[in-house]
Amino acid sequence: MQRVTSAVRSHPWLCNVAGYTALFATADLIQQSMLGEGLQAELQDEAGLEGRRAAGPPVDLRQTARVALIGFCFHANFNYRWLGALERALPGGGAGRVAVKVAVDQIVAAPVTISVFYTGLSVLEGKDDPFEDLRQKFWTSYTAGLLYWSSVQAVNFSLVPPAVRTVFVGGAALLWTVFLCHLRGRRELMQDRDTD
Repeated sequence: MQRVTSAVRSHPWLCNVAGYTALFATADLIQQSMLGEGLQAELQDEAGLEGRRAAGPPVDLRQTARVALIGFCFHANFNYRWLGALERALPGGGAGRVAVKVAVDQIVAAPVTISVFYTGLSVLEGKDDPFEDLRQKFWTSYTAGLLYWSSVQAVNFSLVPPAVRTVFVGGAALLWTVFLCHLRGRRELMQDRDTD
């Protein structure tokens, strides 16, 4: 454990960004391998296609690579810089200060990160309308995120040392990204079902 702590202190950006990116990619793999299969079966049952298997591999590694790229290029770096800036602007961990940090995080960072997730993946997938997913999923994602991320960030700002806050957020983002990938995947599977 001492080696990990030493590495984080010596190379905070690298450790935080690498950890966050790995967790982001893992979230997509979890969603595809566990939730995606159940969702495909559910949609096939609704369409009366019980005996028919979906075409393609059980895990789309290109999709995972796209999610990892968005995680690395934007989310990990944004959160590393954002959390540092937030701590410098609003230092301390008292209840009032934590509440203000959580509010600022949800008002400023949450809309940005949700928007980049949906729009960035759509651009990487070459979709004709890169804002379609954002328009369809933003409010669902944002309102669910208010509940989830407010709790996560309250713990983060009050109990987690600033040097490892990005990795902590990355761990919480694992669950959140499974949710976002599931939300995106559900729409795509429903569209596939409608074209069959």
